[in-house]
Amino acid sequence: MDRVISLLPSSTEIICAIGGGERLVGRSHECDYPATVVNLPICTAPKFDPDGTSYQIDQRVKAILQEATSVYRVDADQLDELAPDLLVTQSQCDVCAVSLKDVQEAACQLVHSQPTILSLEPNALTDVWRDIERVGTALGLGDKSCALVAQLKDRLHKIAARTREINHRPRVACIEWFEPLMAAGNWIPELVEIAGGQNLFTTSGAHSPYLAWDAVVEAQPDIIILMPCGFSMSRMRSELPALTRQSAWSQLRAVQKGQVFLTDGNQYFNRPGPRLVESAEILAEVFHPRDFGCTHEHQGWERWKSD
Repeated sequence: MDRVISLLPSSTEIICAIGGGERLVGRSHECDYPATVVNLPICTAPKFDPDGTSYQIDQRVKAILQEATSVYRVDADQLDELAPDLLVTQSQCDVCAVSLKDVQEAACQLVHSQPTILSLEPNALTDVWRDIERVGTALGLGDKSCALVAQLKDRLHKIAARTREINHRPRVACIEWFEPLMAAGNWIPELVEIAGGQNLFTTSGAHSPYLAWDAVVEAQPDIIILMPCGFSMSRMRSELPALTRQSAWSQLRAVQKGQVFLTDGNQYFNRPGPRLVESAEILAEVFHPRDFGCTHEHQGWERWKSD
């Protein structure tokens, strides 16, 4: 496969991490890492205005999904012009990237090169490792993908080995969306456990559920981690009133004790690729700063401070 188009940020990162970056000829509108991919032709676009509050975005997305299978459109003309051998997409979430159905229709009906379609479906860490290996196999880079998976697993094992020696395991609420409130699911519970915490509200491999404020108050987490999907930390700061104006916010002990942390969910936690290891490192630093230091502070996380 000499000409590859990646239609989601995590697969772009995977392709580059195993040495296949030079084969990329196109990307999605959200692919921005590593920096070498930003000048590639863009093959997708949102069907909604991505600017606005978390509530406004949620309403726009729901309105589109009532009439369509995806909230993104595929530029079939661009795909045809780029003549890919391989299209990498996903079937895990129609809000995260273009839908598999839309990609299949564009590739089969409008793209003359008739590319192979590789669809990823990561729900838990095991799926992420398998997807990395599948990408490697498709590119003829199976040895490199297996080596990468082994390296990533080893780094996580080392984190877990250190946290097993720590007696205190804080109870943690990971928040993936602000309005409506959602807890972070899929691979996040595993990362919390590896980093030495006790995850609340979600289970490994299950999609992120809506969360009632009463449930958060009742649970009284020791630590709250904010990781809204698609938001950088700077954008998250402007969206914080969606949380802080809630009457339940001030009732939370984590808020009262200054144990609320902002993270870059867009670059780390919400991308099922190699940087999930950095995500676990971020959590370990937040949960156990005396043992792990603050290497990722200000880049991957920062402490929330009330006005």
